[in-house]
Amino acid sequence: MDQKTGKKEVIILVIVFIAILAVWLVFRIMKTDAGNLVKISVDGEEYGIYDLDTDQEIPIEINGEVTNTLVIRDGQADMIEADCPDQLCVNMNAISVESETIICLPNKVAVEVISSEEEAAFDTVAE
Repeated sequence: MDQKTGKKEVIILVIVFIAILAVWLVFRIMKTDAGNLVKISVDGEEYGIYDLDTDQEIPIEINGEVTNTLVIRDGQADMIEADCPDQLCVNMNAISVESETIICLPNKVAVEVISSEEEAAFDTVAE
């Protein structure tokens, strides 16, 4: 292997690394809008809206039985319990940034971070 080929490969790797870093930074910067509310929906219908600034445990009931438990702590919402077999929603990371979601498909539960402005705009349109 001659040195010119080695230098070219190193330059290409550095350029690729810089490009990946730039894309990651762009996505990181775009994703900084922290929401202040969590909207829970069950089977497409609104179950409740909760403040991310208030630490609380929310049991989500379907047909009189608690199927999921959402905990809001330190400005983040985390699904800590579910009676579904795959437990994917429980294994998802806690959410706190606007438009992040936790979904439990078997129980048809969706949790989404929203901002109060978004909710206010929705209420205005709904009236």
